[in-house]
Amino acid sequence: MSNREIEVKNLEKRYPGDVIAVDGVSLKVEAGQIYGFLGPNGAGKSTTVKILTTLALPSAGSATVGGYDVVEEAGEVRRIAGVALQDVGLDPLMKPLELLTLQGRLFGASRRDARARAEELMQLVRLEEAVDRQVGTYSGGMKRRLDLAMALVHQPEILFLDEPTTGLDPASRRDVWREVRRLNEQLGMTIFLTTQYLEEADELADMISIIDRGKIVKSGSPAALKASLGAESLNLAFSERESAERANVLLQSIADRTQLDRVTVRVYMNDVAHKIPSIIERLSSAELDPVSLTLTQPTLDDVFLQVTGTTFDKERTEAEIQELALS
Repeated sequence: MSNREIEVKNLEKRYPGDVIAVDGVSLKVEAGQIYGFLGPNGAGKSTTVKILTTLALPSAGSATVGGYDVVEEAGEVRRIAGVALQDVGLDPLMKPLELLTLQGRLFGASRRDARARAEELMQLVRLEEAVDRQVGTYSGGMKRRLDLAMALVHQPEILFLDEPTTGLDPASRRDVWREVRRLNEQLGMTIFLTTQYLEEADELADMISIIDRGKIVKSGSPAALKASLGAESLNLAFSERESAERANVLLQSIADRTQLDRVTVRVYMNDVAHKIPSIIERLSSAELDPVSLTLTQPTLDDVFLQVTGTTFDKERTEAEIQELALS
């Protein structure tokens, strides 16, 4: 019987040429949690999901989903887990009830039960008004919700969502958020969510792990991760990178910590609001004039920058390129 937990121990995935996509990942997702898995492009997020959903074999280590080993008991994992990957694979010529009913039949349901489940899911993801339309006429957000319904046909206890809102407009993204939250709250479903949106993880996740270059570099609740940074941050934006680099060096001697993000310098220190005049005076004496100045509380973006030294638009790594070539 499934325990609705996910447990990963020292998981590795290696490709030819000494390319390491996942490097010793260990984590535990408690039953009923929404677990956010963050990382730059090519960090190992999708590879980890592929292993946990039995779509790829690990090179080393172990993982269980719902108490079932992903290698030795792959069939049981597929029975209790639902998966919605990055690419929505829906036949544009079919209607939603046809797709959902077919999916139910593939999972062994009778024609009547599969049809009833399809109608139930259309209501769950709030697409009942579009039931007679071909899927090809759906908006991006509607397709994402239908893809989510496809993953729920067999009533899984654990749901894997791999960047479910990539490419959606803000309104559609929030529609998907509402569906994910409702599934978790109403059905107690364990949800493993990879995302490239920090706001999404902050909004949904009970716990978060940040993966970079195949390794987990930080874990904790969103609140704990932000609190770990401590001080407020003063964000100083400059018109060019060179000025930002000079300002970063100049302010390191008076700040608890600084970070350079393109043309913005983030200055972390206690009671930073009262120290703004002295900071501006120091910059002016060096003929450095910021074009804007904002004072903010720590965010997940600050945490991400601290532990990875980069932002989510980082170029693909060699591991991801190799992964794409082999997929």
